[in-house]
Amino acid sequence: MQKKRDYKKEYREYHGKASQIKDRASRNSARNAAVKKGSAYKGDGKEVDHKDNNPRNNSSGNTRVMSKAANRARPRRKI
Repeated sequence: MQKKRDYKKEYREYHGKASQIKDRASRNSARNAAVKKGSAYKGDGKEVDHKDNNPRNNSSGNTRVMSKAANRARPRRKI
């Protein structure tokens, strides 16, 4: 039997941290910019990829729109 996820604990220990909130807001901002530019559309199943894996770097040369599968298959930076 699988253990149930403790979502409150996850938020408290990870998602609620100031750095994670800033990263999430920056990713949302990049998505909104792509929609405004016309390279992404609501419900298109695409994601905005940050080439340097830094979600706070939303320069036009660092972001691109790609499929969800392709974006999530890319290797991520090691922290």
